[in-house]
Amino acid sequence: MTWVGQAQWRYLQEAERRANKLEEDTLKRSLGQKLTWAKNFFLALKRHHPELKDVWGDVQSSIPIVIPERAEQPAGLKVTLLPFQQESLFWMLKQEQGIWHGGMLADKMGMGKTIQIISLFVSDLKHPNIVVAPTVALMQWRNEIDTHTEGMDVLVWHGASRVNNPKELEKYDVVLTTYAVMESCFRKQQSGFKRKGLIVKEPLPLHQIKWNHIILDKAHNIKDRQTNTAKASFELQSNYKWCLSGMPLQNRVGELYSLVHFLGVDLFSFYFCKKCDCKSLHWKFTDTKHCDDCDHSPMQHTCFWNNEILTPIQKHGIKGPGKIAFQKLRIPLDRMMLCRTKLYLSLFSDAKHQFSTYIDSGTVLNNYSNIFSLLTRMRQMACHPDLVLHSKTNGTQFLGSDEAGEATICRLCSDVMEDAIQAKCRHIFDRECMKQYLSTARDMTPDCPVCHVALTIDLEAPALKLEANTPSARQGILGRLHIKTWWSSSKIEALVEELSNLHLQDSMTKSIVFSQFVNFLDLITLRLQKVGFEICRLEGTMSPQARDVTIQHFMNNLSVTVFLVSLKAGGVALNLTEASRVYLMDSWWNPAVKAMDRIHHLGQYRPVKAIKLIIEDSIESQITQLQEKKSVMVDATLSTDNSMGQRIMGPCCVYPR
Repeated sequence: MTWVGQAQWRYLQEAERRANKLEEDTLKRSLGQKLTWAKNFFLALKRHHPELKDVWGDVQSSIPIVIPERAEQPAGLKVTLLPFQQESLFWMLKQEQGIWHGGMLADKMGMGKTIQIISLFVSDLKHPNIVVAPTVALMQWRNEIDTHTEGMDVLVWHGASRVNNPKELEKYDVVLTTYAVMESCFRKQQSGFKRKGLIVKEPLPLHQIKWNHIILDKAHNIKDRQTNTAKASFELQSNYKWCLSGMPLQNRVGELYSLVHFLGVDLFSFYFCKKCDCKSLHWKFTDTKHCDDCDHSPMQHTCFWNNEILTPIQKHGIKGPGKIAFQKLRIPLDRMMLCRTKLYLSLFSDAKHQFSTYIDSGTVLNNYSNIFSLLTRMRQMACHPDLVLHSKTNGTQFLGSDEAGEATICRLCSDVMEDAIQAKCRHIFDRECMKQYLSTARDMTPDCPVCHVALTIDLEAPALKLEANTPSARQGILGRLHIKTWWSSSKIEALVEELSNLHLQDSMTKSIVFSQFVNFLDLITLRLQKVGFEICRLEGTMSPQARDVTIQHFMNNLSVTVFLVSLKAGGVALNLTEASRVYLMDSWWNPAVKAMDRIHHLGQYRPVKAIKLIIEDSIESQITQLQEKKSVMVDATLSTDNSMGQRIMGPCCVYPR
């Protein structure tokens, strides 16, 4: 270096020293006190690592948050993705194109994270990929891949006879292994094992392969970064890395660091030296005294995550520096994690927040109708999400203005009407469907397929000019759905299973299905007709004549085994002794509405059984508790048994919280 070059270098060093000194003095004056050790440490870090000077602002400005959109259905995937699963596929593909090449999929349990990852494999057919999962989930992964893909070669790397040649492992599309196997092999690699009196170290084959995707299922298994399980996962090499966990944070914020460390998120997962520009993803001090890279002591190195997030939160909680640390934490998490709750939990959270607002403002009694509406929506969500998402009030919000209108649906084929004609009983059908129905009818004068009144219809009548909200016929929720892509719900499928099993045992047994929500009966009708059940329906809008004809049709026809009844329309003044099964799809607040009594009249000679379908941990379970308490109160009032009064005082949580 020339003399001029040396002078310029000294000048630059002096200028940097003065700039740093000025920054320290400014910070001291703003704080009005002596700098803490931590602040001095961070200032020293910035001298050698200028990228840390405004890391939070840089991340916000340079790394956009990916807004999920619906990806196309992968051609090689046999199962149809749900809309939110299509969004997660889009999000994952975008994340892999970003700076961090992966992220965390933290959807709550039961939302199909396995299927979402399989769709990612199918969308990017490069191999090999590896999935590390708990032992109990291993075969589920294999079965899901075999069921929903075609031609994907899967190896379960587990057991004593597993292949240890990396070249062989690379031939498979997906390698499945467990945390326990990976930890055991890593221990043999690091510490070795005894063989013929000698310590033998055996390399882990998984570490000798550059994987395309690494998937950690139940990624919270590596939450303690000091364990061999975590260290083994840190050593895996790949193009893309993903953490799957419905509980990425269980006890403390520090647990998130292991996941961030595994993902190799720059700069948050690195260790920095304040004496030089040394920057390392791993804590490398083989002799415990000097860094393997820069030879400085451990005291001169710090974890950026600990310094900026973990330590402030541990010391201050959610106040002061701790609050700021939580705000900083959201910056990387918003850019690396996708977390969706089940729809019911989201609705419950919104309702709880709204109720708290009424309490805080002292307006609970003034908003009783609004509160009741919130509770009703929660009950509907427990039956089927479409009752909320595709209600008339929410149609525009969830479907868009071009799809929000209520189309007119043929009551025979449940499809959108093309050439509509109307029967005298005011039910509307597609002309072609009605022609087919009449041509296959056994009777010369068949009944209406909806209300079973004698059918009167003119097949040559001009087509109706249908508009949204046609007043002459209730189209209901079916007019607001995409029938071809419609999905059932757990409660409807439970009903289908019950009725199917009952039919196998005794094909003559008749059942009544009650629901308060007529739109829910529409969805049940659609599903049962697809399965092949012959049904009748009773609604409050039916005329007395249509009501009587429908009841007689159910009572007198052996092939009609299911009667769908609106709870409010059929809860009173109804005698259906031909049926011996009752299914209550949703419970009413008042226990006096006892649908079972409709079949338990004098003249009933069959064993009667009533079944309530209740979604666990939902508002329905609390309604059931409320009904039980009301029933106990009534029994205690009318009974001469003094012990009944004591039951009222028993503990029972009955009100939604």
